[in-house]
Amino acid sequence: MPHLDIVTNVAILNGVAVLSSLLQVITQFTARERSRFLAPSITAFLLILLGYVQFLVLYIMKDPTDTKMAIWVGLAVGGSFLVSFNWWECYFRFISKNCSSVFLRSLFRDMTKCQNCLHILSSLLRIAVTACVLGAYVPLAKMNWDVVRSIPSRKTRIIAIIIGVQLISSALCQWFAVAACKMHALRRCFILPLYLASLAVMALLVVPVIVYYQDYRISLNGAATNFTSYCSVVVERRNQSLNGSVFPHLVLDVTHTLCFLDMSKTVDIGILTGSAVSWWLGLVLSTLHLWYFNVYRIQRTQDLFIRRLYDGAFIEQSLLLNTRFDIQTKGKTKNFKPSETAMIYLCATMWHETYDEMMNIIISIFSSSLCFSEHCRMDKYRPKIGPKFNDFTFEAHIYFDDAFKHDENQGSHLNEYARDLVEIFTEVYSIFTNMDDKLFKKKPHHFPDQKIIKTPYGGRLVVTMPQGNIIVVHFKDKDFVRHKKRWSQVMYLYYLLGWKLIAKYYTRWQKGEDENVLKAEIQREKHNTYLLALDGDTDFQPSAVMLLIDRLKMYPRVGAACGRIHPTGSGPAVWIQKFEYAVSHRLQKTAEHVFGCVLCSPGCFSLYRAEALMDDNVMKRYSTKSTEASHHVQYDQGEDRWLCTLLLKQGWRVEYTAASDAYTNAPENFKELYNQRRRWGPSTMANVVDLLGSTNIISKRNPSISKPFMFYQLFALTLAILAPATICLLIAGSLSSVFNMHANSALILAVIPPTIYLGLCFKLESNTQITVAGFMSIVYAFLMFMVTLSIVGTMVKERTILTPSSLFVISMAIIYVITAILHPQEIHLVFYGFLYIPCIPSAYLLLTIYSMANLNNVSWGTRDSKPATAAVQPEETTQLTTAQKAKNTFQCVSSWFKCGKKSSQYSLIPQHESPEFESELQPQNTVVDDIRIPQEEQPVEPVFGRPVECWVTQLQSQCDDIQLQEDSLDKEEENFFKELLDTYLQPLAEDKEKQKKMASDLRGLRNKINLAFFTLNALWLVATFTLQLLEASVSIRLPKIDLDLQFTGEDINVDPIAFMFILGFATTIVIQFFAMLYHRVYTLIHYVAFLDTEPAGQKPEKEDFYTPDKKIDTASHDNTASTSTFTSTSTSTSISNSQEESDPEDSDDEFFQNLYTRRDDGGATVST
Repeated sequence: MPHLDIVTNVAILNGVAVLSSLLQVITQFTARERSRFLAPSITAFLLILLGYVQFLVLYIMKDPTDTKMAIWVGLAVGGSFLVSFNWWECYFRFISKNCSSVFLRSLFRDMTKCQNCLHILSSLLRIAVTACVLGAYVPLAKMNWDVVRSIPSRKTRIIAIIIGVQLISSALCQWFAVAACKMHALRRCFILPLYLASLAVMALLVVPVIVYYQDYRISLNGAATNFTSYCSVVVERRNQSLNGSVFPHLVLDVTHTLCFLDMSKTVDIGILTGSAVSWWLGLVLSTLHLWYFNVYRIQRTQDLFIRRLYDGAFIEQSLLLNTRFDIQTKGKTKNFKPSETAMIYLCATMWHETYDEMMNIIISIFSSSLCFSEHCRMDKYRPKIGPKFNDFTFEAHIYFDDAFKHDENQGSHLNEYARDLVEIFTEVYSIFTNMDDKLFKKKPHHFPDQKIIKTPYGGRLVVTMPQGNIIVVHFKDKDFVRHKKRWSQVMYLYYLLGWKLIAKYYTRWQKGEDENVLKAEIQREKHNTYLLALDGDTDFQPSAVMLLIDRLKMYPRVGAACGRIHPTGSGPAVWIQKFEYAVSHRLQKTAEHVFGCVLCSPGCFSLYRAEALMDDNVMKRYSTKSTEASHHVQYDQGEDRWLCTLLLKQGWRVEYTAASDAYTNAPENFKELYNQRRRWGPSTMANVVDLLGSTNIISKRNPSISKPFMFYQLFALTLAILAPATICLLIAGSLSSVFNMHANSALILAVIPPTIYLGLCFKLESNTQITVAGFMSIVYAFLMFMVTLSIVGTMVKERTILTPSSLFVISMAIIYVITAILHPQEIHLVFYGFLYIPCIPSAYLLLTIYSMANLNNVSWGTRDSKPATAAVQPEETTQLTTAQKAKNTFQCVSSWFKCGKKSSQYSLIPQHESPEFESELQPQNTVVDDIRIPQEEQPVEPVFGRPVECWVTQLQSQCDDIQLQEDSLDKEEENFFKELLDTYLQPLAEDKEKQKKMASDLRGLRNKINLAFFTLNALWLVATFTLQLLEASVSIRLPKIDLDLQFTGEDINVDPIAFMFILGFATTIVIQFFAMLYHRVYTLIHYVAFLDTEPAGQKPEKEDFYTPDKKIDTASHDNTASTSTFTSTSTSTSISNSQEESDPEDSDDEFFQNLYTRRDDGGATVST
């Protein structure tokens, strides 16, 4: 290439598409289809050959006797042909598939299996060949190696800079090209710039040559001259020394390459231009299919390009030719692959949520129904051009714990919380049925009939939303089914995945269908079924769900994904939590996502893959009853973290999507906050210790978790354990600085209050402990102000910033400010940090002591309420007199006529044997045995004399705006629930002896853990105390730097432990900060890709809402036919939605913003 002109050197790079264009022709011929790009491929091949012919004519025919030039031209042509073999794999897939040769097919399969190894070996071979060619160039050019070694240092630096710029620019070009594809900017940010790259380079190099030549002609004052004389006078006789600016020498070097040709002749210019244009047009035509290439949001790089590596010397050609090729037939305008239908279950658990909280989540569910409906199918987030999509099936389920109240005289009826939920349905339904475009118009309320069903676990309300999707409310009676959140989750896991997903395949298997076909369909449906776990007060937008779905659809090994949780409410406690949530999500969760896996996907807003939940030792282990003291801490106190622990152990990846926002109410008072964190702290520690204990197994089974990542978690756990002692040291340092005390005296004084509080926590009631902690938090807040002022005072007094406390404050401030700037929508949260700083002792000292001292308290702590005073105890029903039994019999018969059903059918649950599914048709678990409730823990069966439970009639009479029609469960589904209740969900009978033993075990566990926990903190304090006594002999001397960052010549003595702690803490923060930067970039890519699918100027179609005249078979949604829309015909390995690149348009979500507005306290105001 040094012997060719600059235009040819740039243009011939486009000629490497010669083999790709030929293979395109062969591929489209062997496909036996009328491909729309056959003619462009043939034309591209001919144009590239024409370019080579013109190149040979220009150089060889110029001087046929010049043998050396002929050799260089031959090497250039041969080298470009050899380089063109680099992308033959793009077409070998189709050739082997359409060819009848068994050898080619087996070869393709073998190459696919060892593709990465082949790429690595071929790359190493290319490096070796390149080194050999460079080594052979010196003797072939009759040069001496001494000449190479004697190159001046400035020239060497220039060469090194050029090579470095080329390497860095090619790497950046490849990264930005991939990012453009992921962001749906394939045409304007990928194809078009790469097409123009070679033209821009030629213009950048040739234009200065023309300018310099014209300046030379002007300097001659009209004297006749030509390009040849310009070369001989200016170029050849120039000063070769590189003194001064390098640019003129570079221009003259480029001119020197053109001096071989007579640029004053039109023929030479025409042939040179013709070859360059032919090669460029050949490259364009051979990659014309890319304009119709279908790219999904955040497409995996391995699905975009055949080779995982790129060619830095041919960067634009490499990116264009390495992109996956697909045959485009004339019958289809775009390459839309049939997308597999995804089943989305929204599963919310409720208990004692307020009216506003329930209103928020119901509006969110109805909004999601609007977007996931048959009429819309998320068209808001689909391309403007293309076929209609049918890739989502939507269904919502709410599991309402302890929904019934029992009264001797009135029987069972729904409590006030459940009745509020029914009323909210009426209100929200009216909003969504009175919509016309984006405006609300008052219309007469006309609701279709909804269903109410009695079930073995209580009752069920089936509401058909305006778009035809259904929302099912499962009212749980704690007398019939085990209550609390984890058991509600177990209930919907087995119902949705065991009954709705698996049962229909078992029925088909019984009818004699092929077992292998059924297994393949089950696997496919499990992979494309998602469960969105919600709390009863979660507020979200449909776009947030779509962002989570993107992660699971694009990456097969992602078992769960969570979004950014925003606490809502008012008051100082909420403000502190807002700052804490922001820090934990921005730094901690992003670091976990980037370097390993997220350890906790919050249960208030997380999307799970059914295949992951049904994996070995996940769903079955999650339904294990707590039989040991440690189980209560790990299983029940943080059920979402434990579920993620099970997923991680099975090799699934858990991810964090920062652009997916959800809102949940946070504790607004000190007591609720302490009780909430009392649960979370020990549970977090227990699950992290569980993962650390299985490091070797997890690092082998889970490719996303490595041993360095587990070491990072170990260090983070160590910091959390030593947090109380660290706070004591921080306070001691402030006391020493403010009151001029000896360091050890200040340390003893700082340790006394938390020690006293620790002792009180073992003696006082929980509420009293919180009251004492609140008082001490106020005192510590003032001390923290003193700490802050003392740190600043120390820096001013010592005129240095190189102290542990100073480095801590400055580094944290810088990182938090930069992080806030990178999150502009939440930048105001940084001001809550000024409130968070005084609360650090309360959060990391007092709260830690309270959590550890109350580790034996396994109650929920939030939303607690006392049981109804009129609750009927089962054993009391057996004490009825004969007259009472007769009276109740009359009530039962009269209620039978009122309700139209035999109440005994539901008050007395008969024991029916339900058929067991075949083992291969249900999730297998190999470690944990099926733990059934012991016989002595079975609840007392209701007797006939118990007052009849006619809650259906009472609810029907209370609903004026909506008609509730009583229905019944399918017999098989009823048997399923009976078996499920018998196996996993029977209420736990009170056993005083077992309760006493468990309480004793919990106290023993608390004492053991507290002994180890506070012993470590004591050792940390004793070590610091000892080193402070030996400060003169045992210390680290650091050079003192003043405020101007200049060395003062003095030293600062720092104890080794404090120095190592500061160093480790700073390292952790820096690691999290860089992880945040990396994650922020990919969040931006995902979010831009999501906005890019917004149709520009497209008006929403008028929805065909559900009306009474247009009946929709809701029963089909309520049984196994709910997933009948699942598409099983697609055999494509891609599991993502068919998407195409579209014009950019900002997503405004105007309709959902106009639907309701959020108040500062977290409530919602409905717009009408």
